[in-house]
Amino acid sequence: MPELPPCQLLFICSQNRWRSLTAERLFDGHPEVVARSAGTEPGARTRVAAGHLGWADVIFVMEKKHADRLRAKFAGELRGKALVNLRIPDNYQFQDAALAALLRERLRRFPRYGAALNPTRPVIATLTPPPPHTPRPDVGP
Repeated sequence: MPELPPCQLLFICSQNRWRSLTAERLFDGHPEVVARSAGTEPGARTRVAAGHLGWADVIFVMEKKHADRLRAKFAGELRGKALVNLRIPDNYQFQDAALAALLRERLRRFPRYGAALNPTRPVIATLTPPPPHTPRPDVGP
């Protein structure tokens, strides 16, 4: 049976500092899933662009307001894309263990990549901020 290419997941929150970045990090180094993250607000660590949406197989937002903002700005780019609201409020810090557990729980509903999450893989709580933005040449500004 032919091997499937890695599933490309995009996680969106407001600032791309806590929730979406934590979700992205859950899949670091996974051979079957490539995850990226971005934010909807002007001051986001990485602000979502059309290239992000075009790249993604599935787009996860943390709240309805994120889906609304994406639909308002990128209606054409979202056509035919799966857009999923995880309903995760902005009550968590970067790599918060409770946030990681909630993300794992919500993502398990999606068989291909939910099963890729290792429930025993530790997420180290940290008080240090996430690393600065690193541009990715294959995704627009």
